Amino acid sequence: MNKAFVKETDAPDDDDDLAAPALPTGSKNYMTPVGYARLDAEFNQLWKVERPRLVETITWAASNGDRSENGDYIYGKKRLREVDRRLRFLSKRLEHAEVVDPATREATDQVFFGATVTVADQDGSESTYAIVGIDEADAGRGRIAWISPMARALLKAREGDTVSVQTPDGRREVEIIEVRYQAID
Repeated sequence: MNKAFVKETDAPDDDDDLAAPALPTGSKNYMTPVGYARLDAEFNQLWKVERPRLVETITWAASNGDRSENGDYIYGKKRLREVDRRLRFLSKRLEHAEVVDPATREATDQVFFGATVTVADQDGSESTYAIVGIDEADAGRGRIAWISPMARALLKAREGDTVSVQTPDGRREVEIIEVRYQAID
């Protein structure tokens, strides 16, 4: 294959934060201890295991001669750029992390970061949400980012309060049934 058709560059990509939500300007990157540990473990896995293995593969592939048609070399360089991009992203997130342990918070009926909140809809159906950091959010598991519309509506409210939240289906009223602070796994 002619080198003119192969896009190979060592220039860093500037789309580090495209896959993850951005933090509001001037705010801290709040995380639970478990969320911080997960990001730190991913960083260490990439830095200490995967990246050295890739560098070794690329070095071996480069020693085989013509790099323009060397699939191991081309794929290895591409994957190395992806790993380096993820490492830069994780490094920034961990550097600006503010770890908040909900289990150590004194009991209160007011909603703050780390709270696990049970709410009831107008039709009486109940849902439980844990308010976590943006890198920990998983709506399928009931974990919502503190910057999400639902979490913003719940923050600083108390048990028994009714809050209004804007959803894709329109404005919705929910009543706060219970607020508790516990370790989030």
